[in-house]
Amino acid sequence: MTTATDYGSALPATRRALLFGNFVIGCGVMVVSGTLNDLATSLRVSVALAGQLITIAATLMCFGAPLLAMVVAGWDRRRLLTLALLWYGVGHALCAVMPDYAWLWPVRALTVLAAAVFTPQAAAAIGHMATPEQRGRSITFVFLGWSVASVAGMPISAWIGEMFGWRWAMGLVAVLALAAAMGVHRSLPTGVRPPGMSLRAWRGVFRNPVLMAIVAVTALQGAGQFTVFAYYAPYLRQIVGASPNEISLLFAWFGAWGLLGNTILSRVVDRVGAARAVATVLVLICFSLLLWPLATTPPWIAALIVPWALGCFSCNSAQQARLGHAAPLLTPALMALNTSAIYLGQAVGAGGGGWLIEHMGWGVLSWVGLAWVAVALALSQWAARRPALPE
Repeated sequence: MTTATDYGSALPATRRALLFGNFVIGCGVMVVSGTLNDLATSLRVSVALAGQLITIAATLMCFGAPLLAMVVAGWDRRRLLTLALLWYGVGHALCAVMPDYAWLWPVRALTVLAAAVFTPQAAAAIGHMATPEQRGRSITFVFLGWSVASVAGMPISAWIGEMFGWRWAMGLVAVLALAAAMGVHRSLPTGVRPPGMSLRAWRGVFRNPVLMAIVAVTALQGAGQFTVFAYYAPYLRQIVGASPNEISLLFAWFGAWGLLGNTILSRVVDRVGAARAVATVLVLICFSLLLWPLATTPPWIAALIVPWALGCFSCNSAQQARLGHAAPLLTPALMALNTSAIYLGQAVGAGGGGWLIEHMGWGVLSWVGLAWVAVALALSQWAARRPALPE
């Protein structure tokens, strides 16, 4: 049996390739949020209906992640992750040429199934390849790709969407996905197969209250964030009155602080503990959402999103590391469930946010988001005081 020490020489290149793969996955998942203004205008639908593209995709990824994890359990991860990125690239290319909303949403839904496979299986693969001392750092390093996507991918897609249209942004994701597929195929060694799990083991995960509570924290904080963040671009245009360039700059500003937060987390998570890191970033998010009603001008937005950005992407990274340490032998299942929870949170937040805008206006978004994140913080603290598994 191949052990973590046997992958030592391949680990650095694999980490970089998987980081870039997650960067592309993040760009594709967030491209709708960044281009929501042009999507709604060019497809002649409301902002709330255009935002349901986020809900539809997130729902499919939510249920797809654990189901597909069981289907692909025995696959060689080099082959699996390469094919997932190829699917992602072709799917985004097709999305870019869809004629209307009725054609776009099913193609988009099928495309993001690749994200449901790639993100948890990349985390499981790198966790399998790394030694226990490197596991937390390696998993959070791979998740830096999502933060880099927020720094570069989302602002660029927002700018492209405002200046040239959402189709060009989708096309860019397609090109990046094909490049990432080549990088993963060249870097990841063959024979990486994290241990599979029986149905009995899956039942054990679902019956463990602490592990499921940790997974629920991911869904709750995601719902809170995406209640507001899914409609960030329309909010900036319609409520704040930001210009296209200001919208792009504010996305980039958010992403830059998000990258910094995830970078800091990847360096300290093994030392301070993942549970404490999660609590810290949730408090930061709550602080920004509490003061969000003051965000009425671009400079105020820029100031108030700093704590939120520091915690936004690092929260999911810390959660993945937390689960990897809590039950290493259950990592493939827990990573799939946690990824499912990420997308469940996005679906609930985006769907609920759209409903709130239609029925109650923009003013309530931050308060509902704050409530979700506060519940996540309380549940996280409850789980932190209890052992995930018996000694």
